[in-house]
Amino acid sequence: MRTYHLTTFGCQMNEHDSERMKGMLDSLGIREVGAREEADLILFNTCSIRESADNRFLGNLGEAKRLKSEDPGRVVGVGGCWSQSMKERVFEQFPFVDVAFGPGQIPKLAEFLTSESLTAQGYFEFEGFSGHLPMKREREFHGWVQVSVGCNCVCAYCIVPSTRGREVSRAPGDVLAEVERLAADGVREVTLLGQNVNSYGRDLPKEQKASFAELLAAVDRVEGIERIRYTSPHPKDMREDVIRAHAELPALCEHIHLPLQSGSSRVLKAMKRTYNRERYLDRVAMIREHVPDCALSTDIIVGFPGETDEDFEATLEVVEQVRYDSAFTFIFSPRRGTSAAEYAEQVPYPVKRERMERLVDAVQRIAAERSQRFVGRTMDVLVEGPSRTDPARLRGRIRHNKTANFSGTAQPGEFARVEIDAATSTTLAGEERALSPLA
Repeated sequence: MRTYHLTTFGCQMNEHDSERMKGMLDSLGIREVGAREEADLILFNTCSIRESADNRFLGNLGEAKRLKSEDPGRVVGVGGCWSQSMKERVFEQFPFVDVAFGPGQIPKLAEFLTSESLTAQGYFEFEGFSGHLPMKREREFHGWVQVSVGCNCVCAYCIVPSTRGREVSRAPGDVLAEVERLAADGVREVTLLGQNVNSYGRDLPKEQKASFAELLAAVDRVEGIERIRYTSPHPKDMREDVIRAHAELPALCEHIHLPLQSGSSRVLKAMKRTYNRERYLDRVAMIREHVPDCALSTDIIVGFPGETDEDFEATLEVVEQVRYDSAFTFIFSPRRGTSAAEYAEQVPYPVKRERMERLVDAVQRIAAERSQRFVGRTMDVLVEGPSRTDPARLRGRIRHNKTANFSGTAQPGEFARVEIDAATSTTLAGEERALSPLA
């Protein structure tokens, strides 16, 4: 293998895993190329959370089949959650695939590529963390750091426990060692990753015991790390010590992603979310009390089996009450291997579509109103590069996880002081006034 092309679908955990794959392949002397047809090794890192991710991946896999038919020497590899959920059926349905592996088996890709015989192989055991692998970061100043893998929840709609296994916390010393390496390499912002970061540490042996709040405090003390983010927490485990950390730790950003999924306690029970509407709103009230300017984002599923008009109205009521800064909204799609796929009372698609339109309208209206609080303020922006809509301007994010497009001269990885003069539901706009003292 001389060249590779990797396509990533899905969540931040998959982005992290892909950066590990790229670092590993680079260390083997295999060079990344920008076009699939230029690659000797065509790779996919897949997601199976939503039907739309499956469909996008299968469309791309069809192109890989065509390219392999033109050049049988090409190798096609499929990793990630979809691969794990399909296991050996990958080769039955897609015989042109050469190697398939689950999220916990990234090192096996190198083993496969360096073996003497490239016969089809599948690797699907759950095997811990990939933090020891080299990493090719998408942004030099930002690093993903895995703090746990797997999930012990049994949400009725979610396939993650079967694709990533039971929850395992990474030793705090290993997490801190990786953060320190990243800081020494010029990283200024880290995002801590786990399927449920709030429950971090509960499975650690006594001599390594640490809560998630204690881990955040330890990362905050690492010199050179100016911003800390994390995803994803679970409302049932969002404790006051973590919320207070947002007010007390200088590097921990004023942004919390708190998945709602539904504003109806009845639907939440059917989803097996283990919290109700009142407990969720209690967590929100605590966040607003300790971190008044905190940006809140969320996930919401529309059209879960049995969702009535009254249930959906309850979701809209929570959206209006909480006033989210942003939301990821999804139409329910049944996933193989989940209990919700077998539920009766599946909601007709036209009903789901109409509800989704109403929800998106409410989310965007409120997000636009929330963004107005930044107009007239001067914010620290960590510069990421040119604006995607105007290459003459720059793009970056404020601590509240809002994207800002602005005129200025700061370089990627620097902090700029930007006076915000306009805002939409998704972005801010302004002018650079000076480099931040953090720059």
